[in-house]
Amino acid sequence: MEDLFGADSGGFGDFLGGIFNRGRGGGRTAQPRRGQDLESSLTLSFDDALDGVTVPLRLSTDAPCTSCHGTGARAGTVPRMCPTCGGSGQTSRNAGGFAFAEPCVTCRGRGLFVDDPCTSCHGSGRGLSSHTVQARIPAGVKNGAKIRLKGKGGKGERGGPNGDLLVDITVSAHPVFERKGDNIAVTVPVTFTEAALGGEISVPTPRGGSVKLKVPAGTANGRTMRVRGKGIRRKDATNGDLLVTLEVTVPQSLSSEAREALEAYAEQTADQDPRKDLFALAGEAPTGSES
Repeated sequence: MEDLFGADSGGFGDFLGGIFNRGRGGGRTAQPRRGQDLESSLTLSFDDALDGVTVPLRLSTDAPCTSCHGTGARAGTVPRMCPTCGGSGQTSRNAGGFAFAEPCVTCRGRGLFVDDPCTSCHGSGRGLSSHTVQARIPAGVKNGAKIRLKGKGGKGERGGPNGDLLVDITVSAHPVFERKGDNIAVTVPVTFTEAALGGEISVPTPRGGSVKLKVPAGTANGRTMRVRGKGIRRKDATNGDLLVTLEVTVPQSLSSEAREALEAYAEQTADQDPRKDLFALAGEAPTGSES
């Protein structure tokens, strides 16, 4: 009951004591203050985003002034207790019979008053500090993600915890690979003979290197094949897959021998019409004329 009705022991006592106009702060000790959250931006390569990376980030943060060491007073002098709030950093404002606590306008909530201000920080006690932090970016981070790194932000005051660092991520596009969820897609050209007769081809993989892929005979253009475990690193330490789409290429120029071979092939397969089913489904027969 003493706490509830304004005993000088903090908690609800301080709150109700302010409501019923029981004084002007009473010289309370300043509380610990959490450090500010900081923001930074980072551009990663496609490869670094796959498995995560640790990078150094140079940050500028609010910190105690290096000239006065955070006191706000000129060298050789010290600040004194604020005469307005008695060192509490708060004053009471009466409003219709109630009193509400608000930051002291004289000391701006610091609880201290500086008679001879520091020439570097003009009495605020604050300045800018630059430092480098090692930021661990997790595996599989996406383009546009915002990563929160606990305790990597501004330093806390009076024993308070550090703030957090928020990192905006941009992942650079890759000239060959494209992300598809937890998988990685790649388009690989194959020749007509490789698609028709089948064979074994080399396919590039993320993180460097290549794998051998067997192309079945009669493979159609645009077929997608799956290579297990070559995709994005997931949170459970497993990997997505590599999706390989085969693209049948047409030669731009032919030697006389190659042309003769293709003409001979065309004669041997003249009775095979790949558009026959198309016309059947359309409900008409091919006429050979254009409309």
